[in-house]
Amino acid sequence: MRIGVTLPLAEDDTEDGRSPTFAETLAYARHAEELGLDSIWVFDHLLFRSAGEPDEGIREAWTTLAALATVVPRVELGALVMCASFRNPGLMAKMAATLDDLSGGRLILGLGSGWHEPEYDAFGFPFDHRVGRFAEDLEITARLLRKERVSFDGRWRQLDDAVLIPGPERAVPVLVAAKGPRMLRLTATWAEAWNVAWFSGVDDRLRGQLSALDEACTDVGREPTTLRRTVGLRLDDEEVADGSRLASVFDGLTAIGVDDAIIWSTSKSLSALDRIAAGQRRHLGER
Repeated sequence: MRIGVTLPLAEDDTEDGRSPTFAETLAYARHAEELGLDSIWVFDHLLFRSAGEPDEGIREAWTTLAALATVVPRVELGALVMCASFRNPGLMAKMAATLDDLSGGRLILGLGSGWHEPEYDAFGFPFDHRVGRFAEDLEITARLLRKERVSFDGRWRQLDDAVLIPGPERAVPVLVAAKGPRMLRLTATWAEAWNVAWFSGVDDRLRGQLSALDEACTDVGREPTTLRRTVGLRLDDEEVADGSRLASVFDGLTAIGVDDAIIWSTSKSLSALDRIAAGQRRHLGER
């Protein structure tokens, strides 16, 4: 099983509560790569706004991945997940094809329908019919990345013979974050990978999500094993520090058919990465 980590981008990713600089994000990404971890991931938000609390935000996701692509040369690059609402689907596909080329074919394009209404309101994006809009955007983006010419007359999107030129060197894999029945069917129809989060290990909720994904694949006539399964783990300092427990969690995920564990460690220290890598080595039998 592959092990990935989310990168420091937000104010709560630093000890003094400020937004990390790119130099700090880069140091974390490089250390993850040096330790032999498999992937690095960013979150995609414009703003966090809650009543009675100060506004918060994070660095922009796509710009960060593009900056990392040529200076962190081995690991897979992904997002949990790019919000389809924030970028036209044709532009999303064009950006993905370019970033995949910049990175030497290491991008996995994570997409989601979004959830935080205050950022939609603040920046003028429509929040209604999010899954319906996402269904159109996902189909368009996936088809363009598969090198199709796309004409589309939808409720929200219209395209007239759109094509990516230059085309992607490969069909850039699309990952969808999905839980509900409709989103799972869209995942099974259009995606190469799936993500569900957040967990601390294998439990009945995760088993239920995996079963629901299998059912969605069967419903659309797809072999379930052809879909890459990624699971987000949110772990605190104590959970990350216990290498034996981490290895046991990774073993358990492997046993139920998970392909990737993506760790959101509440500590974004380099020492936390060391402990995650130690758990990976135990999982792989390199004790």
